[in-house]
Amino acid sequence: MDCGLLNVLVNIGNHFDLKASVFQAPRRGIYSFSFHVVKVYNRQTIQVNLMQNDYPVISAFAGDQDVTREAASNGVLLMVEREDRVYLKLERGTLMGGWKYSTFSGFLVFPL
Repeated sequence: MDCGLLNVLVNIGNHFDLKASVFQAPRRGIYSFSFHVVKVYNRQTIQVNLMQNDYPVISAFAGDQDVTREAASNGVLLMVEREDRVYLKLERGTLMGGWKYSTFSGFLVFPL
């Protein structure tokens, strides 16, 4: 993820690495993650994956050919081990403004 346009609003504990655009879990537990992305209008499909340690967990797609802007979102409750890495990966397509108009959120729901 090109993080040149990223703006971190909340990062308690500094477990989101802005330079790498990766969240690294400080402890084992159940986490909630969600994301929202906007595609560029150019008759293409985008696919964004939420990754855990380089493996795709969930995806979001946007592929309508007849709209000027289209968004895709997804969310998941995920069992995460201490030091697991969670991040977004653009698999296909182009996002509006790069990652500027996208959001990625996560928080610990239940420690284990």
